Amino acid sequence: MPVEWQPVRQSRTHELVLQSIEQRVFAGELKAGDRLPPERELAPVLGVSRSALREALRVLETIGVLVAQPGRGPDAGARIVRNPEGALGRLLRLHFALGSYSLEDVLEARVVLERSSFEAAALHACAADLDEAEALVVRMGEPDVEVPEFNDLDTRFHVRIARSSGNELTSTLTSAVRESVRPLILRALEAAEDWPATAAALNADHIELLRLVRAGEGARAADVVETHIRGLHGTLVDEKPTA
Repeated sequence: MPVEWQPVRQSRTHELVLQSIEQRVFAGELKAGDRLPPERELAPVLGVSRSALREALRVLETIGVLVAQPGRGPDAGARIVRNPEGALGRLLRLHFALGSYSLEDVLEARVVLERSSFEAAALHACAADLDEAEALVVRMGEPDVEVPEFNDLDTRFHVRIARSSGNELTSTLTSAVRESVRPLILRALEAAEDWPATAAALNADHIELLRLVRAGEGARAADVVETHIRGLHGTLVDEKPTA
């Protein structure tokens, strides 16, 4: 039987640089906080142009594993970091806007993630985490809070609870999913006929959720947060607005 040959995929130079850096991360040779050598030193070692190296570094910065500090001095250059929330949030927002995921997809993902977060938070959250969440709830209940600030505080409350659950991945995913629909939720809040009543109803849920988490009633908190999410977010699904 004759051999069937397939074309060999040609990698662009910056992709080879990415592979080289990834391999060192996987091997444990590069860790969060480590600095990469200056471009003028690293490019010739890798056998690539400085433009190809810069392109690879920009990709790493976009996905949240590297930060580049321009200029001179001890803080200049590229440093390995861990910033998955911002990168994943940007990625999800773009794919949601492009139609890769539907509102129904995002709704169901939020429900699954936040049920898990609130149930785990009831077991693992420390007093400091819950005090921080309570401060957000208090601010949301003040009469002078405007819609954009309320939306920001609402997001921070849900992410704060997710972080207190003890599961970093759940926290990151919760933050990314909530951020992906932030503009739509903001639009829905701005369209509310009676904003003070809407804010009061939403924050009453937050108050009850916080009470249940403090009391260790995780199963009940999971049920309440699902109802809470399916309320406003469910309305967005029913209306099927464009992203």
